[in-house]
Amino acid sequence: MSPGLVLVGTGFLFGLLFGSFLNVVIHRVPLGANIVPRSACPSCKAPIPWYRNLPLFSWLALRGKCRDCGIAISVRYPLVELAGGLILGFALWRWGPGWSAASSTLFGYTMLVLSLIDIDHRILPNIITLPGTLLGLALSFADPRRVPLESILGALLGGGVLYAVAYLYLKMRGREGMGMGDIKMMLLIGAFLGWKGALTTIFIGSLAGSLIGVLVIKLSRRGWEYALPFGTFLAMGAVIVDAYGPEILRWYVATFAPVV
Repeated sequence: MSPGLVLVGTGFLFGLLFGSFLNVVIHRVPLGANIVPRSACPSCKAPIPWYRNLPLFSWLALRGKCRDCGIAISVRYPLVELAGGLILGFALWRWGPGWSAASSTLFGYTMLVLSLIDIDHRILPNIITLPGTLLGLALSFADPRRVPLESILGALLGGGVLYAVAYLYLKMRGREGMGMGDIKMMLLIGAFLGWKGALTTIFIGSLAGSLIGVLVIKLSRRGWEYALPFGTFLAMGAVIVDAYGPEILRWYVATFAPVV
C-alpha cells in the first residue's frame, strides 16, 4: 500500500472523530449550550458512553436508534461524521501534509458547521464567523497558497460586496433581504480565500442559490418570500473555490475572455 494512500486513509479515520465533534457544535452552539459535556441522546438525554459513540460505526451497529429509548437518531449525524472524514482525507490527498491541508480542513469544517446551522436556524453565529475570520487571516501567513494582503482584501471585499447588495435591496424593497450573518460569513470566506476567491464564491453561491432555491420553492410550494439559507449556498461555493479556485478562474478566462 502506497504511503499516500495510508496518509489519506489515516486522515479519513481521524476526520470521522472530528466529524463527531462537529455534530456537537452544530447542535449546541445555536442553543447557547456548552459544547464540553459528553454526548447524549437528543431525545431521552441519556448519556452516550464512548463505546457507543464511535463515529459512523455505532450508528450503523445500533441501526440508527438510541440504545436506551429506541427513538430513531437522524441519519444526518453519521453523514456529518462521514463528511468530517472526507474533508480531512481530501485535503491530505489534494495538498499533502502541511499548512495548506490544515487550512483547507479547518475551512471545510467551518463551512460545514455554518451551512447546517443556517439550514436549521437561519442564523450564522458570530461566535464562529468572527473568530473564523481572524483564523483565516492568521493562516494566510502560513498557508503557501495564500498572501496576507490578499486575505485582508478578500475579507473587506467579500463582506463589502454583500453589505452593498443588502443595503441596495433594503432601499429598493423596504425590507431586509440579507442578514448581517451572511456578510460576516463572507468576511471569513474572504480571509481564507483572498479577494479573487471571495468574488468567485459569491458568484457560485448566488448561482446555486438561484437554481436550487427556485427548485426548492417550487417543490415545497412555498411562496417567493420564503427565506432561503444563503449561507449554505455560500458555503457550497466556498469549498469548491478552496479546492479548485485557480483552475476555475483559468477555465473561465480561457472560455470567455476571448469572446470579450
